[in-house]
Amino acid sequence: MSKIIISCAITGSIHTPSMSPFLPVTAAAITEQAIGAAEAGAAILHLHAREPDTGRPSALVEHFMAFLPAINAATDAVVNLSTGGSATMTLAERLAGPLAANPEMCSLNMGTMNFALYPMLAKRTEWLHDWEEPFLRESDDLVFKNTPKDIETILTRLGRERGARFEFECYDVGHLTMLAHFVDRGLVTAPIFIQFVMGVLGGIAAEPEHLAHLKQTADTLFGDDYTFSVLAAGRQQMAMAKLCAAMGGHVRVGLEDNLYIAQGRLAKSNAEQVELVRRMVEDLGRVVATPDEARAMLGLKGRQEVAF
Repeated sequence: MSKIIISCAITGSIHTPSMSPFLPVTAAAITEQAIGAAEAGAAILHLHAREPDTGRPSALVEHFMAFLPAINAATDAVVNLSTGGSATMTLAERLAGPLAANPEMCSLNMGTMNFALYPMLAKRTEWLHDWEEPFLRESDDLVFKNTPKDIETILTRLGRERGARFEFECYDVGHLTMLAHFVDRGLVTAPIFIQFVMGVLGGIAAEPEHLAHLKQTADTLFGDDYTFSVLAAGRQQMAMAKLCAAMGGHVRVGLEDNLYIAQGRLAKSNAEQVELVRRMVEDLGRVVATPDEARAMLGLKGRQEVAF
């Protein structure tokens, strides 16, 4: 099997500051945890921005630029910026940071979907900030919008015009069909990097049989032109990562996807999760890819081409 890429999603836009004191929200904390994750073995750092005072998801360029240069100066890891931002943002807001930063890589959700976060309310009654509880509660009427027109816009403005490659985030089987549609249109070319996103309420559940079906479908649609990775939101994070690694795929961990390192025990850093999954995949005989090896595998333009 080829070398395995470990991605780490540092902060995301789903969890709120009240859920864990270890969730990084300030530029300094995001920088520190991103560097720590890279040193632990993450070849790719997946990054969102947050308002430093409240921890609320942010799309402002200045919030991205408060940490991107420092991360780029301290590590050679691939920086992968979200184009998903938060489901409460417009497309223009979501793209502001990536367009300004011109990264090597971006994430791209392959469809419009329900994105239900409100079950997390059952675990907490006290909040550090007044935005957190309504943000979660109102997700029972929340749709993450990424229409074919939106996807075409992202592929064109960040891909064709700026040379970024994509982590295609597929939350369900139909998202693979949509990805194949854009391959047919010539807007997506090999090598294709697919992230099977499992366990989000609104997408496919984190179950082994679903992963097998996703991979079988991708094999049929893309043949040898793709590689795959798995992230499982919540408690199935490590179990699904181990299964994916055994199947020859890559893995993603990080506090965006899961705040815990073991049942009932919060992860104290992103690096702690990277260290655990690295031990896990190396026990399976996989060799962890360096950032430059990941760049070669995914056909990235190189860190010299970014704007931070």
